Amino acid sequence: MNSYRIEPIGSFELVTNEIAPDKSISHRSAMFATLAEGKTVIRNFLRAEDTLNTLRIVEALGAEVEDDGEVITIVSSGIKETPEILDCGNSGTGMRLFCGLLASAQGHFILTGDQYLKRRPMKRVTAPLRAIGAKLDGREGGNLAPLSIRGASLKAFHYESPIASAQVKSAMILAALRADGTCTFVEPELSRDHTERMLRGMGARLHVEGLRITIEPLDGLLKPLDIRVPSDPSSAFFFAVAAAITPGSKVVIEGITLNPTRIEAFKVLERMGAKIDYTLTEDRYEPIGTISVEASPLRAVDVSEHISWLIDELPVLSIAMACAEGVSRISNAEELRVKESDRISTVVHNLRQCGIEVEEYQDGYAVTGGKLCSANVQSYGDHRIAMSFLIAGLRCGMEVDDVECINTSFPNFFELIERIAGVRS
Repeated sequence: MNSYRIEPIGSFELVTNEIAPDKSISHRSAMFATLAEGKTVIRNFLRAEDTLNTLRIVEALGAEVEDDGEVITIVSSGIKETPEILDCGNSGTGMRLFCGLLASAQGHFILTGDQYLKRRPMKRVTAPLRAIGAKLDGREGGNLAPLSIRGASLKAFHYESPIASAQVKSAMILAALRADGTCTFVEPELSRDHTERMLRGMGARLHVEGLRITIEPLDGLLKPLDIRVPSDPSSAFFFAVAAAITPGSKVVIEGITLNPTRIEAFKVLERMGAKIDYTLTEDRYEPIGTISVEASPLRAVDVSEHISWLIDELPVLSIAMACAEGVSRISNAEELRVKESDRISTVVHNLRQCGIEVEEYQDGYAVTGGKLCSANVQSYGDHRIAMSFLIAGLRCGMEVDDVECINTSFPNFFELIERIAGVRS
């Protein structure tokens, strides 16, 4: 699908438990099965390109994978060397976490990805892994894929990360599980903590104290997961913004993780004036519940803290800012420049195409709320840019080019948006 056209709509109500399952938890559920003894059971796994690539890699590494369309079961007897090139597709999460997982595995492994992933920086993971003995290389001195990994003995470490990144943290935790002693990882700000929660639930000796994580090496295999993947807040947030910017609208999202490190964008939208309620229904590996969002006049907001908690939601949050009264600012978000696209420049360019005044900074931008105008914009191969500007189209009409990338993370996005808007391709 090359382009998609959406027309402006009136008010709508949507109650759904069909938001895409959480991408981060789906990736980890499949990967962590390689560390477990027995049968891992995963319900509601995200069947999108990126996560299915991770599942195929796990199978290539020797796991027995069965998928009946409802439940995925994985039985692993340890990671095996494979002659296959391991293709992570568009997923930075997949590539960076596999670096940590495979760094101590016996054998030689090659990780690659699509044209966009091959441009993304990997040294933030490869450099600290090499420092503890990992034999890992790639283009530009190990910064760009394809990456070559030859499993090695890893030294115990104390690592203070210069950035708050769940991907870096997770890669180092996975490496620490096979290191030759107790390891510590310190981050400058709490990043998403799915890895810590899930591994502790599997029996890993992992202790969190503030921003410091202490990891004891494994003395065997972990307990297998039995998990239902909750809905993805990053995906749900597109429809939260849709409701917030469309007068008279409401969306109720069921079965979503309420992990505090994942719902910060909803908290920001709440500060902007949207009416938001949260209801907890269960809490095992993750707190899970319902979020409801109702439209209300929006006001400008400054976003400069907990950026790692809402980095993926910033593009569509910018659409809400464009519809708010006043000047909103995003700062301390230079990480946006190394996502699937340079999301600072792509958001700024596309908002300007829509008639919105935007000032660009190295680490963010300022958006002056105004009247969104219909435009034809590019996705730049970035699924979140594509979806963000289709949400904007609910307000003003929009045509977005190159929308096939949406299938990497949210394959039923079009089905849901058609339910509320009657989108025409």
